[in-house]
Amino acid sequence: MIDLRPVGYVVGLLVATLGLTMLLPMAVDAWVGNGHAGAFFTSAILTVLTGGLIALACANAVTGRMNIQQTFLLTSGVWAVLPLFGAIPFVVGGTEASFTDAYFEAMSGLTTTGSTVFNNLNDLPSGLLLWRSMLQWFGGIGIIVVAMAFLPELRVGGMQIFRSESFDTDGKVLPRAAEIASRISIVYLTLTMLCGLSYLGVGMGFFDAVNHAMTTIATGGFSTHDESFAFFQGPAEFVAALFMLLASLPFVRYVQLLAGSSEPLFKDSQVRAFLISVMILVAVMVLFRIALQEADAIRALREALFNITSIITGTGYASTDYQLWGSFPMAVFFFIGLIGGCAGSTCCSVKVFRYQILFAAVTNQVKRIHSPNGVFKLKYDGHTLSEEIISSVMAFLTLFFVTLGLTAVLLSATGLDFITSVSGAATAIANVGPGLGDQIGPAGHFGDLNSAAKWILACAMLIGRLELMVVFVLFTSRFWRA
Repeated sequence: MIDLRPVGYVVGLLVATLGLTMLLPMAVDAWVGNGHAGAFFTSAILTVLTGGLIALACANAVTGRMNIQQTFLLTSGVWAVLPLFGAIPFVVGGTEASFTDAYFEAMSGLTTTGSTVFNNLNDLPSGLLLWRSMLQWFGGIGIIVVAMAFLPELRVGGMQIFRSESFDTDGKVLPRAAEIASRISIVYLTLTMLCGLSYLGVGMGFFDAVNHAMTTIATGGFSTHDESFAFFQGPAEFVAALFMLLASLPFVRYVQLLAGSSEPLFKDSQVRAFLISVMILVAVMVLFRIALQEADAIRALREALFNITSIITGTGYASTDYQLWGSFPMAVFFFIGLIGGCAGSTCCSVKVFRYQILFAAVTNQVKRIHSPNGVFKLKYDGHTLSEEIISSVMAFLTLFFVTLGLTAVLLSATGLDFITSVSGAATAIANVGPGLGDQIGPAGHFGDLNSAAKWILACAMLIGRLELMVVFVLFTSRFWRA
């Protein structure tokens, strides 16, 4: 029987901490004087007391280390439970949201998906706008810790490649997580501050700059305006594109850079592949719009750079309705959302390194067919890959696209049309944000979807953010017998 108390203790502490952070948007609402500060005060009291009681009830089982079953449960439990409490301010606050909508919004925030059910952001209280941004900021740093501390130890989706990079704590998951969190927090906070200052420098207001700095570095995409980044067209788009790219690189490389070692960053094959892919996609889109749509060159570059970077990194901002560009750009935007950035970043989706391993595996197989007696070793970033890593990556890719297909089928069963079902499934599993179509496209929102579809999408966000295997393994009988 698995002892759930160590899991409950950590989850309880995190819930209580989340409650304490609600005091910041409460203070903002009190300062503005909009009458909504009481909603955050109520939410904070309820969240802190509940989390504190859970932690106290489970404190007698704390040993400082967890077995693999407890680690799986902790990783999934945190992302399933925190949105329950993160949703409270939306229910008791100024949105009058249903619990379904509130949980959807909180899940979208903490998983840094960026899909929203609200279509009146300009009218929301300042505290709630800040709370949405804070949820994404917390989710961004949280997923970096999960990606660098938990997923490699759990051998999920090929992440074991990164098991010993810069953080060697003898396989002890909790000490490893604490060490990673402490080092990366400095980088994460620094990038957020630099992004905010840059936004201020190009004319963005203080409140908007703070909120968008948090959601940019988290590659989350929540905005303070219904128009998203169309409200800030111009230099702010170049600033956003730069920091979205920076947030899409492995944060462990920044830690190494601060330690005086720049070589790992510039020699990282996934970093090079990701940046080259972005440059090629932007160049193709700019040429397409100039040649076939006679678009202004500077505007075409600005809009292509911003929106392609936003979607490929999973941020989900939109500065224009790119569906109006034609069918080719729509197809491009759909598929680049299934790429993602680098492992160990705030990005989501499949990640570049898995496509690199897939391409290497296919190339290796072609060589074997051509030369049956030859010996070909599969390498990644100069290291020979084990069969365990290769099979883990292939299993992830298969499960990713099967899950995407099943989610699309479930969404269509709720009455959604084909485009909304497929793009909705893709944007949830890949944690991108906007889908395609009039309803959930870059100019729409998810508020008009039926409740069943929202719960399916919320579950898909959780599954996709935790790299699928972490969640699906909980539904196997062998896991509970181990």
